[in-house]
Amino acid sequence: MRNERGFTLIELLVVIVILGILAAVVVFAVSGLSDKGQDSACKIDKRTLATSEEASFAKDGGYRSEADLVSAGLLDAESDYHDITLTGTSPAATAYTISAATTGPKAGKCA
Repeated sequence: MRNERGFTLIELLVVIVILGILAAVVVFAVSGLSDKGQDSACKIDKRTLATSEEASFAKDGGYRSEADLVSAGLLDAESDYHDITLTGTSPAATAYTISAATTGPKAGKCA
C-alpha cells in the first residue's frame, strides 16, 4: 500500500467555504465606503454654496443665483448636487434656500 499524503475532499470544501465567507465580508465592508463618500460630497457641496452666498451678501448686500455666483467669481461652477432658491429679487435677494437638485446628472443623490 502506498503512503500518499494530500488533502481530502472534505478539507478542500471547508477551505472553499471559509474563503467564500471572507469574500462576502469584504464585499459588504467595501460597499459602504461609496455611500460615505457620497454623503461627504453632498455636505461639502452644500457648505460651499452657503459660504458663497454669505460672501455675496457681505460683498454686495444680497444673495445671488448660482449662475451669478459663478460670474462673480465666488463659485467655480454651478452645483450638480443642490439648487439655490432665492427670496426677493436677484442680485439683491434677501434670503436663500439650498435644496437637493431635482434635475441634472446627480439629481436625487443628496437628501
